[in-house]
Amino acid sequence: MAEDDEQPAKTVADFFLERLGEWGVRRIFGYPGDGINGVMRALREAGDAPEFVQVANEELAGLMACAHAKYTGEVGVCLSTGGPGAIHMLNGLYDAKLDHVPVVAVVGQQALSGLGGSVQQETDLHSLLKDVAADYLQMVVAPEQLRHVVDRAFRVALARRTVTCVILPHDVQMEEAVEAPPREHGQLHSSAGYTPPRVVPCNDDLRRAAEVLNAGKRVAMLVGAGALRAGDRVAEVAELLGACVAKALLGKAVLPDDLPFVTGSVGWLGTEASNRMMRECDTLL
Repeated sequence: MAEDDEQPAKTVADFFLERLGEWGVRRIFGYPGDGINGVMRALREAGDAPEFVQVANEELAGLMACAHAKYTGEVGVCLSTGGPGAIHMLNGLYDAKLDHVPVVAVVGQQALSGLGGSVQQETDLHSLLKDVAADYLQMVVAPEQLRHVVDRAFRVALARRTVTCVILPHDVQMEEAVEAPPREHGQLHSSAGYTPPRVVPCNDDLRRAAEVLNAGKRVAMLVGAGALRAGDRVAEVAELLGACVAKALLGKAVLPDDLPFVTGSVGWLGTEASNRMMRECDTLL
């Protein structure tokens, strides 16, 4: 094979997208910028694997990643350049943090060699993001590091239902990928995938709960995001108990409002029927 025909080496940005695919990421919400040129090139060459959804600004990237996570159950992924892009994305990331949905933010940064030199758009991203991504915030400074940083960012986001952040400096994105770090001291090996724990109550606790519910005269149910994929079971329990069901804002999609035993949302933005039910019930599930 002629030298001109040789395939270019896989970059950190290329491997980054492959790793996202192993985590089941189907789309990324973002806005292009100089700090993520390597990732944008990799996205262009990868086609629609994953799909890049270009938004009007970085704030919308964060909000759309949050909405994607809420209504698909998947991890939402948003992408921005550093500096003003990361600052603009904060509002969307706080939406995810406060609503407890898993979002991984990917933020560009100036080249490692230029940090500390007040280069264009250089920002202290750790100080900027340390609250919204308090559970996991890491900058990739070497190709060998990318694999375990991405894996941990996803695993923490899923396990704790929160925002995590991976910072990718501009020059690191363009370095040659290291898919399998050497097996030596100081190197970490990880794998993609996460299985959430299943919490099963003790039989005695279930019996006591059933006794309390069966003894109630005015039983009410309040459902939230945790019941989003259990609408049929919620309806069955409500009918067995003769209970009405109110919904927290994040649980609005659990049951339709036109069911006779559904009173709608609760709280400041809720219905009078829901708020009255919560005040007057003697048993709450």
